[in-house]
Formats: sequence, C-alpha cells, structure tokens
Amino acid sequence: MLRYSLLTTLTLLAATSTTAVAASDTPLTQQLNDLKNFQVIAHRGASGHAPESTLAAYELAHEWGVDYLELDAQLSADGEVVIFHDGTLERTSDGEGHIHDYTLAELKALDTGSWFHEANPEYADTDFSGTQILTLNELFDHFGQTTRYYIETKSPDLNPGLEEALVERLEAYDMINEGRVLVQSFDQQSLLKLQALNPNLPLIQLLWYSPSEQNSEQLVEWQNTTPGPSEINDADFQAIAEYAAGIGTNAIYQGNEVIDAAFIRQAQANGLSVHVYTINEPDEMQRLMALGANGLFTDYPDRLLELVE
Repeated sequence: MLRYSLLTTLTLLAATSTTAVAASDTPLTQQLNDLKNFQVIAHRGASGHAPESTLAAYELAHEWGVDYLELDAQLSADGEVVIFHDGTLERTSDGEGHIHDYTLAELKALDTGSWFHEANPEYADTDFSGTQILTLNELFDHFGQTTRYYIETKSPDLNPGLEEALVERLEAYDMINEGRVLVQSFDQQSLLKLQALNPNLPLIQLLWYSPSEQNSEQLVEWQNTTPGPSEINDADFQAIAEYAAGIGTNAIYQGNEVIDAAFIRQAQANGLSVHVYTINEPDEMQRLMALGANGLFTDYPDRLLELVE
C-alpha cells in the first residue's frame, strides 16, 4: 500500500512538472528564447531588391524565409498607423512635406515605388510604379502570423499617440501573446511608454555610436542612452535589460569599428541580445557573425541567408 501511494505521488508530481513546463512554453517565451539564436532581419523588407517598406519588398523577404520583417511605424493625420521610414515624403514618394500632415487617403494617392527605378536600375520593375503606402493593418492582414515583425516607433515626437495606436493594433491582431513582434526605438521614453501599455511586449533599445563633437577620439551614444562603448559597464546594460530584450546598434562609423566582441559578450552576459544594423556586404556579415552578434539588419537578406544556411 505504501509503495502504491509513493508511486501515485511521484506520478502526480511528474504530471504537475510536465504541466508547468508546458505552460511556460508559450509562443512568447519561445520567441524570447529564439532571440538567443541568430536572426535574419529584412530591413524595410528586401529593400535592396524592391522599393523599401512596400508589399513587394516584404513579399520577397518573406518568400526567402527571413526571421523578421523590419518596418517603421508612423501616424497619418487621421490616426492610421502607416509604414514609412522618413519623416518627410520627398525621398521615396512623389509627395512632399511631413507624412503626419496628410490623411491616409491623401497618402494613398502617392506613388511610393517609381523612385526606386532610378536609384536601383538593376532591379527596376515597371510593376513598382504607382505602389501605395502600406498601413500596418494591411501588412498584418497580408502575412498574418506566418512571420515575425520588427517595428520601430519612428520619430515619436512627430507622431504623438503612436505608442497607443501601435499597441492597440498589436493586441487586436494578437501579435504579442503569439510571439510575433519586437518593437524598437532610439527613444527610450517611447519604449518605456510601450512597456507601461503592455508589459509583455518585447522591446529593443536602438543605439548609435559616433565620435563626440568635443573629442573626436571619444565615442558617444547620440541620445545619451549609454556611455560610449569603451566606458560602458554591466550596470549600463542592466538598466536597459530592465525594460528591453535586446539592443540594436551600429558596428561601424565612417569606416571605423565602434563595437567589438567584448561589447557583444558583455551585453549578452547582462541578458541582452545584440542586433547590428544595417549590414549589406557579405564580408562584414561574416565578421559580425564571428563576433557573436545575435542578428543583422540587412537590405539584402538573400546574401545573409546564404551565409546562415
């Protein structure tokens, strides 16, 4: 009888343990675990091959099997979340002025594809002409949960209310609990606002290191989010890790290296994945992979995928 009771107890404990493991193995925890592995991040889609931030660029990257589709979120004048990098329209459309001064209908009337022909003649395609600006809803409707999304809150000071609108859409499409989204920003306050809106949303703190105006030999971070790479310490990384799952950083400034393997290892030791932007040449991709980066942003995901596979 005692042996039977002991076996029953062990069986119940094993079942409870299995249930606990299964409960912790959610899509969101799986996504966070995956960040420890190498991630191929399609910068504004396959933007070296098709107009950036358009469905054509995202479809190509998705077809190739990237880990994340990267995009910039802004607000139209009537509060729609649109996918567009620049604060002004001139570079990648036939419009002019600030994007947030136009309604979605007005933005939809613009051609965001034709500019690509002159800039990238080797990839020119008449089908790109007349391409409309994308909304976040349209991107989610098109790809659903067949991929992951890496979204930047672009120029939050020019897009008041962006964080609330973004979280509302992420929740409506169940992108957070299903482990389908990272949100990045250079603006620490924007990230903290996002954390307050939904503490489960995984965040990435973007960093940009360049020489100080006062001392060209000293590197500084342009938003003063951290000290320069040579002065950064565990406490600095831990402060970011309190709200973020990783950092996105440049590796080079005007041909000079700004981070090294020790920087990457230190960030990782303090719980942060390290993603480097924007890397387009295979030699540099290989160098950063050898340094231990957890992922690279690239306009040419096909080149990076060849090295990863």
